[in-house]
Amino acid sequence: MATPQILLALLAERPKHGYELKREHDERLPGAKPLPYGQVYSTLQRLERDGFVAVAGTAREGGPERTVYELTPEGTEKVRGWLAETEPPAPYVTGALFTRAVMALVAGGDARAGLDRQRAAHLARMRELTRTKSAPEASAAEALAADYALLHLDADLRWMELAVHRLADLTKEISR
Repeated sequence: MATPQILLALLAERPKHGYELKREHDERLPGAKPLPYGQVYSTLQRLERDGFVAVAGTAREGGPERTVYELTPEGTEKVRGWLAETEPPAPYVTGALFTRAVMALVAGGDARAGLDRQRAAHLARMRELTRTKSAPEASAAEALAADYALLHLDADLRWMELAVHRLADLTKEISR
């Protein structure tokens, strides 16, 4: 996750304090790992040090005084540059499913049983995500996040089906 770039993008809308940035991150990126407060504040300190944000003042909204940050011109350029980048496809197979299936065979385990358990877990998560995105109170961002996760889970399921068909050949290669 690109926490500095995400915080800069959230600040592009208007100046905000750290608590607001954390809340907006978690609301606008549903399904993403929630951002810890400590990470927000340490990232803001680095962004300020590097000249991408500046303190715009303080705000008191019924609680403690909070430092409000705003983008600098350099921060605006950094956001624009980040948003213009193309995310490169992953160059290596780093998936835990692939690694676990191969290592189960190497260690003499039952790769098929592991894939079957994983398939059941994926299907349960897919049912959960489908309920989430179909709920009347689901936001467009929640539905989009659920669709993203569902498509990735579906790709995993298709890979698992192919893996089951290739287990015999893989077992022969590993035992050589």
